[in-house]
Amino acid sequence: MLIGQGGNIAVSTGSDGPIIVDDQFAPLVPKIIAAVKALQDAPIRFVINTHHHFDHTGGNEALGGSGALIVAHDNVRTRLSTDQFSKLMNRTMPASPEAAWPVVTFDDGVTLHWNDEIIRVEHVAPSHTDGDSHIWFEKANVVHMGDTLVNGAWAFPDIDGGGSFPGLIQSAAGVLARANDQTKIIPGHGPLASRGDLQKFHDMLVDVQGRVQKNIQSGATMEAFIASKPLADLEAEWNDGFLKSEQVLTLA
Repeated sequence: MLIGQGGNIAVSTGSDGPIIVDDQFAPLVPKIIAAVKALQDAPIRFVINTHHHFDHTGGNEALGGSGALIVAHDNVRTRLSTDQFSKLMNRTMPASPEAAWPVVTFDDGVTLHWNDEIIRVEHVAPSHTDGDSHIWFEKANVVHMGDTLVNGAWAFPDIDGGGSFPGLIQSAAGVLARANDQTKIIPGHGPLASRGDLQKFHDMLVDVQGRVQKNIQSGATMEAFIASKPLADLEAEWNDGFLKSEQVLTLA
């Protein structure tokens, strides 16, 4: 696992050559290549994208141009090839150059048999976005969850990108059902996670959704609900990331 300015990167090395999951920002590509080369002195053969956001796909153009095959869900190619507007950030992200688009796409999943490993790339229900994939390295007992897990911070359902708060809960529950106490879980951001970390994240999501649902059923307005600071008791633990509690409540 490589940690940098964007999303966490997974690296698989071995007799067939390096595969990486996600590639952060374009200016970091030389550093990414150097870090991978320190693990195995060979060109990167595949890049697997967990979803379309620029802090996970920014290196696609350069790495694709240098010969790596880019693999992702169908919706990742669709979103990278068209302008994307984010209401949360109030800005439009222009379409990426064609060289950054995945050249191998799939609907439900694809399996790579590489480096004496079984690498299962599996699309999950819309959660962070509508193109999220979990990447399971079965023999190593490792999974990269992309931004369906942010370890130690609030989750971000990108509604404009097809995300869903209930989908985030479903995504976490799916990994919990397959993982064991030895599974290493690579989050989109934050430190390497354990099954226990993911359980805590999942339980927080269920708690937040329950509080929001209770307010909806009471008939109170969203504005009054947010003003009452209903997540104040959770903020010390979860307010360290990209979002603040008010934004999480709005998205939920």
